[in-house]
Amino acid sequence: MTASPTSPQGVVRGRPRVLRGRPRGAPRPGGRSVTPWLYLAPALVVLGGLLVYPVYQLGLISFLEYTQAQVSGGQPATFQGLGNYAELFGDDQFWRVLLATVVFAAACVLCTLAAGCALAVLLTRVRAVPRLALMLAALGAWATPAVTGSTVWLLLFDADFGPVNKILGLGDHSWTYGRYSAFLLVLLEVVWCSFPFVMVTVYAGIRAVPSEVLEAAALDGASQWRIWRSVLAPMLRPILVVVTIQSVIWDFKVFTQIYVMTNGGGIAGQNLVLNVYAYQKAFASSQYSLGSAIGVVMLLILLAVTLVYLRLLRRQGEEL
Repeated sequence: MTASPTSPQGVVRGRPRVLRGRPRGAPRPGGRSVTPWLYLAPALVVLGGLLVYPVYQLGLISFLEYTQAQVSGGQPATFQGLGNYAELFGDDQFWRVLLATVVFAAACVLCTLAAGCALAVLLTRVRAVPRLALMLAALGAWATPAVTGSTVWLLLFDADFGPVNKILGLGDHSWTYGRYSAFLLVLLEVVWCSFPFVMVTVYAGIRAVPSEVLEAAALDGASQWRIWRSVLAPMLRPILVVVTIQSVIWDFKVFTQIYVMTNGGGIAGQNLVLNVYAYQKAFASSQYSLGSAIGVVMLLILLAVTLVYLRLLRRQGEEL
């Protein structure tokens, strides 16, 4: 009796049957699937309309002579080439403002990351009720508009009626008169409204770390600082990259806090940062082309900082 060439289910025995074709959405040979890009296409179209076109207009105006005469239609806009950038780079005030912006933004980023990470670790150490109270307080600071928060901080540090001067016994000391004290006041407000994002993000990352890892480090006698530096920080590095880049972008282009708390840049422009400086050039002086050139410089600086930071991480073997 000969054996049946097929099983009861009808599967042919012997050489396996080769399925032709490719499942839908599967990666192509030597390439990647296009399905994720199809899902991202609507968002990319919206972002392109909201970002690409304004950046194009910003760059275009920076190469033109565009003042109030051109805006009103009295004179045609003329092409200046790199003339606006030459005038900008030849201005000593621009370099002073750029240096002040870099130092101020770096201080804000470091203080924000330190406060946010410290409070994120604290959230993992306290009980439910204090943790909930701290989370609500932080989210309240995060949700407060920048104008409102800046006004409240001005009232707290007011020379005549502010409670801070009375508590510290400083009398009628004006925090916004001196250059460094005004920058310090603005820094405190920026950190106050920025640390909740870092705190919540890092806290979520810490909660995702297996508890066995932290318990093993504690049993080995590691201190809290050593656990953070040697265990948590390396495991949370992708999250720290995100919050660092976000903080750099936000703090480098601070406008509202400086403008409100120093009355447009301080006495004789001593507290100017690039965003406020661009606003003064574009709208106070009606030099829209110079204001656009400052905006392009800020965009290039932020792109360069972000790319360099990501490149350094890639060299260290981090997957982002």
